[in-house]
Amino acid sequence: MPGYIDFSSTSWPESIGLWFTLNSLLAAGALLLDRLFGEFLNRWHPVVLIGAWINGFNRYFYADSIQRGGLLLLSTLAITLLVSMVICTLLNFLPFWLSVPLAMIAASTLLAHRMLYDSVSAVLHSEHPASAVAVLVSRDTEQLSDADAYKAAMESYAENLSDGVVAPLLFLLLFGLPGIALYKAINTLDSMVGYRTERFENYGKISAKVDDIANWLPARLSAILLMLVFKQWRFWAFYSYGRAHASPNAGHPIAAMALACHCRLGGATRYFGRWQDKAYFGRAEETQHIQAHHLACSLSQRDLIDCLLITGCVLPTLWLF
Repeated sequence: MPGYIDFSSTSWPESIGLWFTLNSLLAAGALLLDRLFGEFLNRWHPVVLIGAWINGFNRYFYADSIQRGGLLLLSTLAITLLVSMVICTLLNFLPFWLSVPLAMIAASTLLAHRMLYDSVSAVLHSEHPASAVAVLVSRDTEQLSDADAYKAAMESYAENLSDGVVAPLLFLLLFGLPGIALYKAINTLDSMVGYRTERFENYGKISAKVDDIANWLPARLSAILLMLVFKQWRFWAFYSYGRAHASPNAGHPIAAMALACHCRLGGATRYFGRWQDKAYFGRAEETQHIQAHHLACSLSQRDLIDCLLITGCVLPTLWLF
């Protein structure tokens, strides 16, 4: 973290307070930068670099074993932690007015609400929704109907609101820049090797389990956030639907979105040429035929979500002072 605060001269309670104050400032600023500018790195984006390491490891060291997958996880996290700590150390040498904005910029590259919203909005306004949604999902999209494409976009928005926004913000608040970097490394590992395919069943198992642990709390917080912004005051209602998902986490924000937009999400989905039976999320009496207005509903509270998240980042600072 930027080293403009001398923690050695403060008591432990004061040091903890200053730590959360600094992280709150970084989180609020990073979220605002993401909202205003979105992604401004491509080739040198941190997630791209993490993905390049994973691809390189897979090319030279892949083996169909849990142990080799564990080595991939440990090496990826170790390199990510090392690089993030080097960045924090370099920021220590900079003055306050420069280190804080640079830290905010670094953190903002690891948030994805602007990119997520724009990508889902592109599906809504596309003449060919199935083609547009292909950049968002891992399911097979070649034969998707418009209704299925809208459903896939809604599910992706709900799930990635947790993975791409709420979870990294939470890790940034709790653990600073190294925390958000480690979370994104875990999430990237899961997205690249965490699938239950023949190639990754064993190799990606540990990465998938660690991702489940890292996302346990953020997924539930994201579901509660969605329920509240859509004025679903029985905000706990998502849980009975969400726990039916094969993943311990993904179903909760998806269920919340289904309840909020009065439809049913989930159902049989085709991945890598194979159909997978998935639970339905939402009330049984709601429609399974997703239309454009359902997808528009899912995007309608973006401003309120960002405002609440920024407020949630700032509140710890106000409380401490």
